[in-house]
Amino acid sequence: MAARSFDVIVIGAGPGGYVAAIRAAQLGKSVAIVEREHLGGICLNWGCIPTKAMLRSAEVFHLMHRAKEFGLKADNIGYDLEAVVKRSRKVAGQLSGGIGHLMKKNKITVIMGAATLPGKGKVAVKTDKGTEELTAPNIVVAVGARARELPGLEADGDLVWTYKHALEPKRMPKKLLVIGSGAIGIEFASFFNTLGADVTVVEVMERILPVEDAEISAFAQKQFEKQGMKIMAKAMVKKLDRAKGKVTAHIERGGKTETQEFDTVISAVGIVANTEGLGLEELGVKLDRSFAVTDKYCRTGIEGLYVIGDATNGPWLAHKASHEGVMVAELIAGGHPHAVDPSAIAGCTYCHPQVASVGLTEAKAKEAGYSVKVGRFPFIGNGKAIALGEPEGMIKTIFDAKTGELLGAHMVGAEVTELIQGYVVGRSLETTEEDLMNTVFPHPTLSEMMHESVLDAYGRAIHF
Repeated sequence: MAARSFDVIVIGAGPGGYVAAIRAAQLGKSVAIVEREHLGGICLNWGCIPTKAMLRSAEVFHLMHRAKEFGLKADNIGYDLEAVVKRSRKVAGQLSGGIGHLMKKNKITVIMGAATLPGKGKVAVKTDKGTEELTAPNIVVAVGARARELPGLEADGDLVWTYKHALEPKRMPKKLLVIGSGAIGIEFASFFNTLGADVTVVEVMERILPVEDAEISAFAQKQFEKQGMKIMAKAMVKKLDRAKGKVTAHIERGGKTETQEFDTVISAVGIVANTEGLGLEELGVKLDRSFAVTDKYCRTGIEGLYVIGDATNGPWLAHKASHEGVMVAELIAGGHPHAVDPSAIAGCTYCHPQVASVGLTEAKAKEAGYSVKVGRFPFIGNGKAIALGEPEGMIKTIFDAKTGELLGAHMVGAEVTELIQGYVVGRSLETTEEDLMNTVFPHPTLSEMMHESVLDAYGRAIHF
């Protein structure tokens, strides 16, 4: 069978790949997309979307317990874990179906199978009907990543789970150990803790949510502990002894090892790119701990070969992958897109309380040699936050003292994952403190705290 030819072949139909395919098709290119599992990739099927659906259930459950505070009555409050999971899967399924529709609408050829790169400009796809050869002058690799597994802490789906098992839990954990306190670990810790599990989080770094600003991490930790979570930072799970229905964890901290028993363990210790066996190295692409090394335009150094999203440089976030997909499609079509700036990508964690940030932390700004002005504003000073019954939280902004440039913004509290975008837009428009101070924020909103935090950096906060 003769090889089919396209202008662009995209390998992987996650938030990077399917977006790259759509944009390339919009720009008049003939496009094929190869996917071995699900349209929408991990984010849509097993990550961002279904976790948010589950966390929403936990949030509603938490609010039902607080009904009395709001002058409401709710008796015999309970949950059906199977129904919570079912709703989460339904949400994911609905969106995955939507991607299929978008592929058809944009006349993109979808090929289900596992791809390899046998040579420059060539893709071989192993489908259930055999192997199909495809050729294109432009190939976009968007193969994503999977959970990293540490020796001795491997998941078995029964006692030790990855995020995938945690999204379809066969039972409600009574005593849960979460290894790793990045976004994935903390979101699951928050979900199961809200539903009543006894949760312990172990983090090898000196604090939880280690990529966040230290002040925000400390604030979040206090809230988690208030909710009954146990946090062990600067600690490491050395090994897990598995027995029927229980796991004994050997946890080393401060030179001492202690053992604790759990019925469930969730391992969330980072990711590994799905680059092995693709043929990237044979083509001359450099890999750094499984991640393809690219320039700021996701170019590999091999003509016409790009790697985007979780298979290349961080931050490993869906929205960064999508933006890179658009950028690469425009490059292929002869455009001159802006390179994606990693420091302009917001990070969001949907625990309770939520955490969101963009740009430099205070420590990183000082390390980079800036003299800084820092503003803070607490949720307790905001009318809308009090009316919502969400007075716990803070917003922190960091400015270059010389130029007034907004270097970073960091938040913890209700709905901050929605608020952060205001600062993201501000940074991309190269805003200064003066622009932000002169902006009229609507009242009563949580967004007013963003204004007050800026004012505070310059000694002008009104409500604090």
